[in-house]
This record gives sequence, structure tokens and C-alpha cells, in this order.
Amino acid sequence: MSDQFPAEDLEDLYETAPCGYVSVSPDGRIVRANRTLSDWLGWKPGELLGKPLNDILAFGGRIAVETHLAPLLRMQGHVHEIALDLLTAGGEKIPTIANAAEKRDTGGGHLFTRLTLFKAVDRRAYERSLLDAKARAERESRAHGEAALAREQFIAVLGHDLRNPVAALAAGIRLLRQREQISDRGRSILSEMEKSAARASNLIDEVLDLARGSLGGGLIVERNADAPLTPVLEQVIAEMRVVAPEHAIEARLDIDEPLHCDRGRIGQLASNLLANAVTHGAVDQPIRFEAASDGEHFVLSVANAGEPIPEQARGRLFQPFFRGDARPSRNGLGLGLFIASEIAKAHGGSLDVSSTAEETRFTFTMPSAVPSAD
Repeated sequence: MSDQFPAEDLEDLYETAPCGYVSVSPDGRIVRANRTLSDWLGWKPGELLGKPLNDILAFGGRIAVETHLAPLLRMQGHVHEIALDLLTAGGEKIPTIANAAEKRDTGGGHLFTRLTLFKAVDRRAYERSLLDAKARAERESRAHGEAALAREQFIAVLGHDLRNPVAALAAGIRLLRQREQISDRGRSILSEMEKSAARASNLIDEVLDLARGSLGGGLIVERNADAPLTPVLEQVIAEMRVVAPEHAIEARLDIDEPLHCDRGRIGQLASNLLANAVTHGAVDQPIRFEAASDGEHFVLSVANAGEPIPEQARGRLFQPFFRGDARPSRNGLGLGLFIASEIAKAHGGSLDVSSTAEETRFTFTMPSAVPSAD
């Protein structure tokens, strides 16, 4: 051995190794232990000699030795990576990982058992964190399943138990109007009832879309190019002109028909954007409705004059139930822009807003090409 690399001091290597060494006689008593192990356990060098191995094992460690380590040693002569909890002189536990091997004489007689012990505090903590994470994941999975069931039940209630009675009321109002002799006062009352039933139906539809879009996996759209979109948008604009005659609506439609989309949903998006413009737009300035397409994109926008949207509010416009400074006359649930945004996403598009002192504009953009079957 060269002077640069002197011979290793084997005794010091044993005593100060970064692991614990202990040798145990066939009757289970400690016959040798290194200083590292003594320091871990809080004993002075030499004080462990003669002690039963069980004295430095926690209860779980004793069980592991009796039921696992000792039988395996008798069968195969060695054991690797057995978890053993040691016990310090002060009664504290030290988790370790042990490797063990038997030393036998030429005749096969058992002389002693050697154990190498490695502290496993961090490893045990990691294992516990994995077990905790597994248990948490299982709880969350159960909770998710329960939430999914509750969601489906909620949607069923909206779709049947609420919407059907409202539809029955609307049908009854129409029958009274058509077939019964009713005074002018009665017709006025029926008209108000009809508006209320329509409003209730719209609110139910909005909450149903919320359940599908926010609580479920997104709105379902049925895209095809079986019919033109332009008549649907023209009807939406005509209806809004009747509902809000005080607002002038300027429309420009230049759509390369047919457009591959869900026409009903696009009509709903347009209606929600127009209703928002009517609610917040200046009455003395026209609302500008534009829809156009080319070979790549379909773009629909609604613009109005009026107070600009505060910058801090723009990031929340497409969240459910956000109403901003909605007027009392149209104090809905605040779902219109959220649903419009979800319709845009379902078409692979986006809904954006810009707002200045001159104009507030909502713009829906989507690919006009037929999506790939992939």
C-alpha cells in the first residue's frame, strides 16, 4: 500500500461505521456491538455486551425477529431489508432496516448472528406519506363517486322535476289564452304569467347548463352542417329587438354557409351576449352585432357603448354567478357569460372581452373547418 493511501484501520472502520453492527449469540445475547450503535441507543461502549437482543428492540421489533427474521435465518442463513424498531436507553424508538447473516462453523453449528442496521427515519416517513397519500386518494375517489352521483341526481331533478311543471304551466297559459273568454285585464295577467313562466324556464336551463359545464365534464354540443346558421342568428336578433325596443341593434351577417357547429348553442351564445349588451349598454348608442366566417375561422362579436368594465372585474366575467353591477330589472343568476364561455370552449373556440371608454366588445372565435375524426 502506498503512503498516499495508507492501510485502512479495520477496527476503527468497524467501530465508527455509518451503520450499526451487532453480533448475537445463539441464545440471543449481544456479544459485540460497535460504537455507532451504542451512540444511537445512548449506551456507553461495552455496556451492551451480554444484554439480550430483545432489550434494544421495541415491541414491534421483537415480533419481527421472532416471526420473520429468525425463521428465515434458520431456513436460508441470511435475511435482507427487515424493518426493525430499536429502543434507546431513554425508551425512544429508532426505525432501522436490518440485514442479517449467520456465522457457522465447519460442521454447520451456529456460532453467532451478525446484523447490520441502517437508520430509516426518512424512509419510514416517506413510506408513511405514501400510505397516507394512498388512503387520501381512496377517500377522494369515494367522494368523487358520491359527488358524481349527486351531480347526476341534481341534473335529473332540473331536467324533469322542475322543468316539466314549468312547461305544463306555460302550456296551460297558452290554452287559456286560445280557448277561453278572458277579459282584457285577464289577458294582461296571463301575459305577465307567460313571461314569468318563460323566465323560470330560462333560469332552469341556465342552472342545468351550469351543472353540465361546471360540475360535469363540459357542455355537450352536437355539431353538424345540416342547415344554415344565419336564420338562427336572425331570429335571435329579432327576438331581442322585441324584448328591448329601446335599444337599436345593428347587425351584419356574412357567414360562409353551412358552418359546422351546434346552431342551437351558437344561438344561445348570441342571445346571452345580446342580453348582456342590453343590460349594460348605453341606450342612446346602437348595439353592433357582427358574424362572419372564412375558410379558417368563424367570428361572432357583440359591441355596445357605455361604462367600461373595470379591469379587476374582467377576469371574473366568465365565472358562474358573477353579475357585476347588473340592473335590478335584469337581476338573473349571473350565468349568461359563463354559459357563453362554455359553449365557446365546447366548439374548440374562445370568448374574449375588450372594454374601453368608447366600446365594450365580446368576441367569440372558433375554427370554421370540420374537426378531424382523430
